[in-house]
Amino acid sequence: MTRATDGPVAVLGLGTMGSGLAARLLDQGIAVRVWNRTAERTEPLAEAGAFVAAHPADAVAGTTAAICAVADGEALGAVLRGPDGVLADGPYPGVLICASTVAPEEVVQVAGDCPSVLDVGMLGNRDHARDGELRLFVGGEEQAFDAGRALLRILGKEVVHLGALGSGMRVKLLLNLLMGIEVQALAEASELAAACGLDRQLVLKTIAGSGFASPVMAFKSRRLASGRFDEPDFRLRLMAKDLMLASKQAAAVGLHLPLATAAAETHVRATELGLGDEDCAAVTRALTPKPGSHT
Repeated sequence: MTRATDGPVAVLGLGTMGSGLAARLLDQGIAVRVWNRTAERTEPLAEAGAFVAAHPADAVAGTTAAICAVADGEALGAVLRGPDGVLADGPYPGVLICASTVAPEEVVQVAGDCPSVLDVGMLGNRDHARDGELRLFVGGEEQAFDAGRALLRILGKEVVHLGALGSGMRVKLLLNLLMGIEVQALAEASELAAACGLDRQLVLKTIAGSGFASPVMAFKSRRLASGRFDEPDFRLRLMAKDLMLASKQAAAVGLHLPLATAAAETHVRATELGLGDEDCAAVTRALTPKPGSHT
């Protein structure tokens, strides 16, 4: 059985997480081939020794593993099935790792085109990806997991095989659902404090130091206190997408999740207000009362 670490690895998509994954692999002495829709993101990795491919099919040539870390299902479809996509010349023979947060069903569809597919929910930030400190939740057949296990252990400090393909995405959506609800709750508390005439910064500091704040809330409270949402850790539009996916998963199994529905609606509204490329803590701006409204 060919293992993912037996040859070069392709990383497709060099956003916050993909660039960190590629850098980690290069640091570990693995030959890396990269592709990104906008070429400028490839430059630091090229300087570090990565081969920059012209398109996804070029990136996966001669590799034993390919990691897709793109924004959404539409981007994943283009990378895999586009004219110059991974599957343009037939099934990919190596281990295909979907590290993009998409609907579980979209990952399952890929399995019909490749012999070894894993879906990986990543828990962590860009620094965790860069340092191999991610927690990875993996779905896929046992044989595919065995082939990809060594590579995943380079990328994450914890690797959990959950079972069937799609399981990794389902856990990732659950985790992002919790984060989205927590950040919105923090934003709502912050806005209420300000509207009532309280010192917002003092209230946020109090919340961060209380027993009621999760690590996410404590971290995002600093964002809200600063009012700076550029250089995002997690883009708001991606949070909106994940909350919508989680809500759809709930509906598919007959569950109504009121908090998930409300959070998804708020994040979609914030995206429509032009906040999509800011940090997800910018959801607070979708809560700010309009001039002349009662608070």
